[in-house]
Amino acid sequence: MRCLPAAATVLFLSVTGCAGKELSSDERLDRETASLTVKDTPKAGELEKLNCENTAEELNKARNVNRPETDRLSDYIALYDSLRKRIQTFDDAMSRNPDLQYREGAANIVNAREVCIQQTADVRGEFETYIRELVDVPTVQEIKGGNTVTIARLDFNTLRQAIETLAPDDKDALLNRVSNAEKKVSASAEPAAETGNTGSGKRRGGK
Repeated sequence: MRCLPAAATVLFLSVTGCAGKELSSDERLDRETASLTVKDTPKAGELEKLNCENTAEELNKARNVNRPETDRLSDYIALYDSLRKRIQTFDDAMSRNPDLQYREGAANIVNAREVCIQQTADVRGEFETYIRELVDVPTVQEIKGGNTVTIARLDFNTLRQAIETLAPDDKDALLNRVSNAEKKVSASAEPAAETGNTGSGKRRGGK
């Protein structure tokens, strides 16, 4: 039997070792988009399968005021990021192969891209409005055992991630405001912990 050279053996083992790797839930979320972006020139038929008209369920979840605000914000982050990746897939494909815009069925591709652009703009508007609302009022005041305690309205790290994802012109200013709010929560928690009082009461918005 003929033996493989050492370098070929290492290469074979590396390839076969990666073949069985299980995708995480985040990787599977945009598997269709990712499968297109790794190809040099996606075909028109493949791009036609990529669209942004199937986001109603995700958008409704993010809009649901009865859900925890951290969860809502996470859904906005995931949806906005997914839409941007789809636009990037269209742009990369058309940049590598401009003829895609002139082939049979090209109108469907162009229209799908335009829908993605509009949908992304709409979601960005909602996303930004929600972020700024949370930054304006990032904490609430809760009465515990007769004491007023300032607590976080949501997970501050998720809020930071949302700001980074949106990347507005005043990103740094928004992040600083989140940090200041976090300090207020920490300062309020220390005296409350010393008293050892527990209980619940009405919450009031705080800045």
